[in-house]
Amino acid sequence: MFGRIASGYDAANRILSFGVDTLWRRRLVKGVEAAFAPGSRRRILDLAAGTYDVSLALVRSVPGASVLAADFCLPMLQAGKGKLDAAGAYAKGRIRPIAGDALRLPLKDGSVDAVTVSFGLRNMRPRADALAEAHRVLTPGGVFHILEFGTARGRIWGGLYNVYLTRILPLVGGMVTGDREAYEYLAGTIEAFPEAAVLSEELRQAGFRDVAARKLWGGIVYLHTGKK
Repeated sequence: MFGRIASGYDAANRILSFGVDTLWRRRLVKGVEAAFAPGSRRRILDLAAGTYDVSLALVRSVPGASVLAADFCLPMLQAGKGKLDAAGAYAKGRIRPIAGDALRLPLKDGSVDAVTVSFGLRNMRPRADALAEAHRVLTPGGVFHILEFGTARGRIWGGLYNVYLTRILPLVGGMVTGDREAYEYLAGTIEAFPEAAVLSEELRQAGFRDVAARKLWGGIVYLHTGKK
């Protein structure tokens, strides 16, 4: 399904979020940079990397960062190749794309210093396996940064967002990518995603400590963090 929408994915994201998704990702990247101690190693695993929006932002903004950009969907990584080429020298050699399953990562224990995932965790099932893998590959003291939509089972912005999610998002996403079914699926995953308190407890159960959840835009989006 993600392979079918890969070519129109970036355009759909900008249109559906009115460009605000770039601000949300910027908040994630600032959090990643702030979590690193001065002079520390900065090997970052970007899960569900898609077309490299977060990976590119990380190498632009985090001094000394190197990024493994992992995605289960190879066509997504291929669709973003032009962005890597256009990025030039600052990204060359600092971003390594890998096709890999977040439930069974092809990495050794304690091999990265931070893990990020943006709007992808809700597609990883069982979620407990994805959290366990992120914990496994982190070095002690490393932080897992999760940018994800809040659950839409409650009313957000007086119910306006809920109407947008169930009616407008599938319609517009379908028009941009030619695949309305994919965006009906994505809307469903947002509705089914757990509340912030539940996800925070799942992170603790996976072994993370200092777990936090920061609400953005009235609960449309949350930034979750947990430290190994």
